Amino acid sequence: MLKLLVIPAATLLIAAPVLAAPGDTPATAPTTDRPSPRANSGIMRYDTNKDGMVERVEWTAGQEARFKRLDADNDGKLTRDELFARTPAIGNSVLPSDRQVERQSSFFQRLDADKDGFVTLEEFMVQADRNFARCDVNKDGRTDAAECRQALRRSPAQR
Repeated sequence: MLKLLVIPAATLLIAAPVLAAPGDTPATAPTTDRPSPRANSGIMRYDTNKDGMVERVEWTAGQEARFKRLDADNDGKLTRDELFARTPAIGNSVLPSDRQVERQSSFFQRLDADKDGFVTLEEFMVQADRNFARCDVNKDGRTDAAECRQALRRSPAQR
């Protein structure tokens, strides 16, 4: 039974950076005539040219910049503490719940492909590429918030 709960929980944990990466800000101010209330949130924060779509190159650049922001000691690798330092606890608690800790541990272990206790940029980008590919439902190399939401609603068997 626990295994059945781990898969959906892991999927949500993996998808979380796609939809909301706290503290990430766009490189430039919006310049389109059609303002969107969510233009600077979720995946759309990576739409640097403000055309309403996030292309793979924009996503990659945004994820590389995100890795650098997370790498507090600038050593080119993330510890578990660095990766989750800005993750808010649930409710009014200062500390993460046991469930959050378990999910974070599982996610970190998945990212750390060589099991050395650190996540390198290369390891981080493997997951970032998976996230983009999952959100790019029509496989045209671009996605937006609606397409990504559509992808996240699909069951694992449909992906």
